[in-house]
Amino acid sequence: MDDDGSFEAFRALDRTRLALMAQATGGMSPAAMALAFLDWGMHLAASPGRCMELAWTASRRAGRWSAQSAAAAVGRDPPPRIAMPAGDTRFASEAWAEAPYRFYAQWFLMQQQLWHDLTHQVPGVAPHHQDVVSFTVRQWLDMMSPANIPFLNPDVIEKTRESFGSNLIHGFQNWAEDASRTVTGRPPVGTEAFVVGRDVAVTPGQVVFRNTLIELIQYAPATETVAAEPILIVPAWIMKYYILDLSPRNSLVRWLVERGHTVFCISWRNPGAADRDLAFDDYRRLGVMAALDAVAAIVPNRKIHAAGYCLGGTLAAIAAAAMARAGDGRLASLTLLAAQMDFSEPGELALFIDHSQLNVLESMMWNRGYLSADQMAGAFQMLRTSDLVWSRLVHDYLMGERSRTNDLMAWNADSTRMPYRMHAEYLKRLYLDNELAAGRFMVEGHPAAIQNIRAPIFTVATERDHVAPWHSVYKIHYLSDTDVTFVLTSGGHNAGIVAEPDRPHRRYRLALKRAEDSCISPDEWMAATATRTGSWWLAWVDWLAAQSSGEQVAPPAMGAPARGYVPLAAAPGTYVHQR
Repeated sequence: MDDDGSFEAFRALDRTRLALMAQATGGMSPAAMALAFLDWGMHLAASPGRCMELAWTASRRAGRWSAQSAAAAVGRDPPPRIAMPAGDTRFASEAWAEAPYRFYAQWFLMQQQLWHDLTHQVPGVAPHHQDVVSFTVRQWLDMMSPANIPFLNPDVIEKTRESFGSNLIHGFQNWAEDASRTVTGRPPVGTEAFVVGRDVAVTPGQVVFRNTLIELIQYAPATETVAAEPILIVPAWIMKYYILDLSPRNSLVRWLVERGHTVFCISWRNPGAADRDLAFDDYRRLGVMAALDAVAAIVPNRKIHAAGYCLGGTLAAIAAAAMARAGDGRLASLTLLAAQMDFSEPGELALFIDHSQLNVLESMMWNRGYLSADQMAGAFQMLRTSDLVWSRLVHDYLMGERSRTNDLMAWNADSTRMPYRMHAEYLKRLYLDNELAAGRFMVEGHPAAIQNIRAPIFTVATERDHVAPWHSVYKIHYLSDTDVTFVLTSGGHNAGIVAEPDRPHRRYRLALKRAEDSCISPDEWMAATATRTGSWWLAWVDWLAAQSSGEQVAPPAMGAPARGYVPLAAAPGTYVHQR
């Protein structure tokens, strides 16, 4: 009974208990939550000076709110004392400026400020625990907003008066339909207008390679000649690949093809319980490296531009680092789209990742063999409940109007699963231990050091990214020893990347840091870099041309049958349809 295998039954008991508990907690770790609030509560109680400071600040704010209310009661019209946070549109309508609704809004905003102060700058609290407490309190406050309460929301009251209450009937019908679709596993209302292969992911092409993990799509040329160097796109396997091939008007793939590029793109298989033991390195070997081998066979004797999005970008960088150490010089350049290399400041996703939380997630995945798609979607929704949850509740259920579904929203509903072993390794090795930035991420027995990459790097970050904050993406400057062109574009994690040139109000900043240049901080970079109007796509195509031979050639054949790469099916293939 001394060997580790003899105790596996005991470990299975713990994992089973945690998996069952997670069903009741939505996958959250009660221990992690309790530790965070205990840390915050004990340190707040032990800081009488901070408590007095908070009490004094709260009393002054309450006094100002009372004075404002009293002035309005006698006919004076003082301006609001507390401004809405940037991007908060809950109280933006004119009706909220009228009494008594503006006092409800002002009281709520005052409570937000109070709780922000209460949960921040408490001496001695661990930063992670502070973030967890602040995030949890913010979720509670968002739920309690007067905008969500029918008899406190003037827009809902007016809509109910005008429609004689039919908005509430329609809202109940909307809720019943949404609940039915959730229970039966059907996609949200409106997504049926965006069928994969008919409305989205429609750029012509062929699947030229398939293994147990990927289908490789080669897109048909749209010009008589093409750039000699092909592009390989590595999308994230969290969600489907066609974020980069949405509708024809905003498809990055189509746009590249129409400008004379030969484009290949990986379509990941949606894993199930049988794929529980797929490892992170399997995604590198069977994904990136297998795709590179196929591209090199179809377009021989040419270097390849690799481009990775989100987690696909992290994987592409790991593959490029391993290739550089092994002397594999097939890459002409590396493009990283909203992809992190250093996970020491990964943004609000880190709230769901600590040792206690990872233990719960591992137990859930061990029990099922994967992390379910609805849990992934739920985690991302929690990062922006005001925008993604409560605003929809008001619009669809209280106002009785259906939110319009677009192609990006339909793609967002087409979620995927994460295999047990891969996801556990990814969270532990990258998020918790930050092995890649520390030079401890091992590939085939050797560290995958970003410093070994000599191909030029083009990195895109987005201003409002909740998944890969731009300050974190910027750290590629500190990890690389090659030329880095860094772009900061408007928009968020998805909409900032899907930035077709004819969309209005687009802007970006771009600057080149050569290998020999000194590093500066992100804020210094922003201050020194001018804003440009338009889409970063145009700048990227110019950059790709500068990293290429400039030679124009006849488009390559679809696949390479003589080398074993026979066209198997028309794009978008079969893996993208797996649910």
